[in-house]
Amino acid sequence: MKKTIFLLLLAVMAFSSCQAQKTTLAGPGGEIAYKVTLPDGFDTNTGHCPMVILMHGIFSSKDYIPMPQIAKGLVAAGIGSVRFDFNGHGKSEGRMQDMTIERELADARAVWDYVAGLPYVSAVGLLGHSQGGVVASMAAGRLALEGMAPAGMVLIAPGAVIKEACQGGKFFNARFDPKDPPEYVRCWGTMKLGREYLVSTQELDIYGTAASYGGPVLLLHGDRDGIVPMWCSEKYLQTYGQQAKLSVVEGENHTITRKRKVVVAHTVEFFKTVFGL
Repeated sequence: MKKTIFLLLLAVMAFSSCQAQKTTLAGPGGEIAYKVTLPDGFDTNTGHCPMVILMHGIFSSKDYIPMPQIAKGLVAAGIGSVRFDFNGHGKSEGRMQDMTIERELADARAVWDYVAGLPYVSAVGLLGHSQGGVVASMAAGRLALEGMAPAGMVLIAPGAVIKEACQGGKFFNARFDPKDPPEYVRCWGTMKLGREYLVSTQELDIYGTAASYGGPVLLLHGDRDGIVPMWCSEKYLQTYGQQAKLSVVEGENHTITRKRKVVVAHTVEFFKTVFGL
């Protein structure tokens, strides 16, 4: 009897494993780890819903604040999401030392192609936090030039200051010669930024690339952000003009740990309007 139960358990486990949803997709720098969040009871064979692609910041991941909380808020409003780890971050393949903005843009495009190809997806929006905001904005600009503009975009404390940081030879607590950086620098003793990142980021046309996107944009920025200055969002606001709105979140910091519910609420309301929900 015990042997029979044991064999049945093995069979169930094997079946469950076969039925498990794939959690990685092929990216230009290796496998990209991702998570799909869909409304309860949603049938991917017969239903349709809008989706938002969530892009985390540097040294972060899809499973760190505020991405899971935003996914939860969106799905409660009937909006699905896909959050993923950039190369060298979280559970995706690659080394952080090899990370560049161009490589993150390539990752973002791979995820976009995957999401846009899902038969149950009715529309796609983008959201990025910190460096993820830079990537989201540039990705939206490039997609727009190809006639595939996202339905809407939220940028949370978009970290365009990375360009000035690399030009000035000071990235967080790391110091280096911007004209001749070393093979890599360490931030906080453990996080490695490679020479290619330090050099290529100095030449990025962040706002010029972003300007090609003409859809609705919501900028969210905490007034106690000690990492990304407010001028980054203000410059995005100037870049996008009347299609964009900047909401300053009083008391919020850069890591979105003080007024998280406010940030999530703003995000959800924006996408509900964008998707006509």
